[in-house]
Amino acid sequence: MRAVFVGAGSLVVKTAHLLLGRGHEVVIVERDKERIDALSQELDCGFLHGDGSKPAILREADPGQTDVLYCLTNNDQANIIASLVGRSLGFGRVVTKIEDPEFEHICIELGLENTIIPARTIGRYLADMFEGKDPLELSTMIRDEARAFSFVARKEDEMRIDELELPKSSRVICIYRNDKFLLADGDTALKTGDEVVIITHRDNLATLAERWTPTERGG
Repeated sequence: MRAVFVGAGSLVVKTAHLLLGRGHEVVIVERDKERIDALSQELDCGFLHGDGSKPAILREADPGQTDVLYCLTNNDQANIIASLVGRSLGFGRVVTKIEDPEFEHICIELGLENTIIPARTIGRYLADMFEGKDPLELSTMIRDEARAFSFVARKEDEMRIDELELPKSSRVICIYRNDKFLLADGDTALKTGDEVVIITHRDNLATLAERWTPTERGG
């Protein structure tokens, strides 16, 4: 598989190391030439020198042959713009990093559903750790052929959970609404912006991703 990263911060370097170690192809787009020169001694991957929010630069990254475009610079606005440009060029999946939660709803409205907020995830981890809880407990419980899948509800998903017509061996286990945890049952009505967590058989992941990870792109 092939991943393209916009930005060359520590998160990108760590992720790139992991992907390269697993045999995947990695390309990093970075506007700082000195940073590229330094990383080229450390990472055996491709590099593109330029602004990753520019269509001409992202087009060079070969959208049609790329599985995921990660927009992970230290600037939220740049990540959002790069994500929109990448989507318009035909990248199959786009992941957008933001630090300011105020941009989250904008990302949802723009259809950037694979949006990550690292500070929120780390904050939850540290708060659970402080209270003596094991944040990794869930990962030890989900094993064999079980997998977790999550998506952000859109306008068209505003219905009761039992109306979602999920694949066999799939069940919504909870939702997060305005950062609040809610247990869900069949009568729970989804609202736009809800983060929905599903437990499912691993064979269903592709079907779920096709439904909730848009692949059709404008150009």
